[in-house]
Amino acid sequence: MLIPNIHNETSKLKAVILGTAESNGAVPKLEDCYDPKSKQHVIAGTYPKEEDMIAEMEAVATVLKKYDVEVFRPEIIENYNQIFSRDIAFVIEDKLIKANILPDRAKEYEAIQYIIDKIDSDKVIELPEECHVEGGDVMPWNDYIFVGTYSGADYPDYITARTNNDAVIALQELFPDKMVKSFELRKSNDDPKENALHLDCCFQPIGKDKAILHKNGFLVEREYEWLLSFFGRENVFEITKEEMYNMNSNVFSISEEVIISEKNFTRLNTWLREKGFTVEEVPYAEIAKQEGLLRCSTMPLIRE
Repeated sequence: MLIPNIHNETSKLKAVILGTAESNGAVPKLEDCYDPKSKQHVIAGTYPKEEDMIAEMEAVATVLKKYDVEVFRPEIIENYNQIFSRDIAFVIEDKLIKANILPDRAKEYEAIQYIIDKIDSDKVIELPEECHVEGGDVMPWNDYIFVGTYSGADYPDYITARTNNDAVIALQELFPDKMVKSFELRKSNDDPKENALHLDCCFQPIGKDKAILHKNGFLVEREYEWLLSFFGRENVFEITKEEMYNMNSNVFSISEEVIISEKNFTRLNTWLREKGFTVEEVPYAEIAKQEGLLRCSTMPLIRE
């Protein structure tokens, strides 16, 4: 029996689903790409190779095991991208919520069914069909649930718009004691530097009271200002457009003191160490080419 337990982004991690790059499939056709950064690398001929991505993910698995985290992996589906386990489900409190993701990706959820079967079925929630949501947009933070959304009338035109207001309302109904706070994100199908695919592409809480933040990811300036004020300017690491493009906000916390980060994030990693964090550096630049990084490829099940 597995009892999920997640109240925030940084408490000590006990169990996690880490995606897999094995049998990842051929380079996608341009029209099959889900995000502008993947498109960019397909066009340039620099789309990541499977063996490089497997090596990167194994480096993360090694770090997780070093900290005694139980690591689950999806069952392998032949020629299928299963890297970003955060997209397909997420845990808040003791509930696992199935994400309503792009229909083309439904098999990814089936590949973690053997893990979900260990959880009390009453605690596994499937939202109504009209609620679009992916785990990269959902961040439990103690009394709050932060949610990245896009509510423009042109929502259907954006393959990069993954979470809608129906999902925000459904989460508020599921967790009436929490304050669900939504943030409008900037979307682009074609320019990865003007696209916040998920909330964790432009914001992430770290430690007890700090955050990484990118202003341009937010469509509404006062929502960005709210976060700045909530954490306090002195506790916020502001990343540039280039750093957002390279996914600097998409690190992953093993605890309030330990963060897994990409080894090329020099400015961020220096700041983190200055603030007293232990930074476990891993190579993840190939996976970043698909507009996702460490948080995107991990789905925490249990934190202390």
